[in-house]
Amino acid sequence: MDVETKDKKATQVRFVDPGKNYEMIKSEIDAVFVDVLSKGNLIMREELESFEKNLASFVGTKYAVGLGSGYDALLISSIAAGVGPGDEVIVPAHTFVATVSAVVNAGGTPILVDVDKDYNINTGKIEEVITEKTKAVLPVHLNGRMCDMKAIVAIAEKHNLAIIEDACQSLGASFKDKKAGSFGLAGCWSFYPFKILGGYGEGGAITTDDPEVARIASLYRYNGEDKETGAYHYHGASCLLDNLQAAFLDVKLRHLPDWIKRRQQIAGQYRNGLVGIEELTLPHFEKMEKMGTGPISTYPISKEEVNPPYSEDNRFVDVYQNYVIRTQNRDALFDYLKENGVEPLVHWRIPYYRYKELNLEDRGFPETEAICREVISLPMNVEITNEEVDYVVTCIRNFFKK
Repeated sequence: MDVETKDKKATQVRFVDPGKNYEMIKSEIDAVFVDVLSKGNLIMREELESFEKNLASFVGTKYAVGLGSGYDALLISSIAAGVGPGDEVIVPAHTFVATVSAVVNAGGTPILVDVDKDYNINTGKIEEVITEKTKAVLPVHLNGRMCDMKAIVAIAEKHNLAIIEDACQSLGASFKDKKAGSFGLAGCWSFYPFKILGGYGEGGAITTDDPEVARIASLYRYNGEDKETGAYHYHGASCLLDNLQAAFLDVKLRHLPDWIKRRQQIAGQYRNGLVGIEELTLPHFEKMEKMGTGPISTYPISKEEVNPPYSEDNRFVDVYQNYVIRTQNRDALFDYLKENGVEPLVHWRIPYYRYKELNLEDRGFPETEAICREVISLPMNVEITNEEVDYVVTCIRNFFKK
């Protein structure tokens, strides 16, 4: 590496850099801003319709409905699936709290299941918790990697369960050539600014092939009102995707395929630079049945071998919303990176189910507990330069040398 950590005072590698991303597409964003405001297209106009159509096409579903947030998508999908009092919904123990909050606020009871080495729900443990009350399973495609949907679909069909996909971190990821958000009754999306497709504020969507789910979401987001007839069909909410945000997202969606390729290239660069460090586990996963046998992807790999998807299991194409590494020296590494001008991130140091106020059952989830102690996310964004990635790698290697 040419970069040395002695240059740390001049180096600031940000986790994400929204301002720099804006500069990359400034002319397109500015043109859309002027166009929408000059027309007065503020609520449910053609920009929202265009984005919904293009999002559905990208995901591979018949419908998309723009909403106010990823949480709104999860809540409305739960309602559309018929989740209510007395119903149980299976969710992973390792996820953002909004996943379980949506189930609770729909009236259901979340039943937690531990995750596997790829941070996604352990499909081998799902059937252990299915009861006559189980209504749905809610897999979360975390960090830009999909769950094993072959196993989940088989379980859901066997037990007559709805599938609601929390795909908020995995837009563009696929399993066996089928994209996230197209397997279940509904796919749920977040366009929070730091997501792989982020707006300039909050935003979300549902994708679905079910016309009734699309209808429910379209009505619920507008206080339950059919805008054309004025008739009310639900006690809904105000959770509509802002028309201006939809216009911005439509611009960014056109760039998303190239941005995904760039993320995969960065993941390959991290892998090439970090492979072989015994204390690290990298997010390039073997087939699920081989998991649980120790660190993954620790064999040498050439600099030229950087073709996607950077996964040992070729059923998956990962998009790397986050590049998450694991080490038992996590906290010390985190501090060292910060001291050397690198901005890492640690998600969920404490599992959400350990907060007593949430009133969730902790049945013991050892993999989730270990993940919360060990994971750290490295800077991953399309704004980052190859030199900055090399600098992050140098810092990590220097840390472990010490």
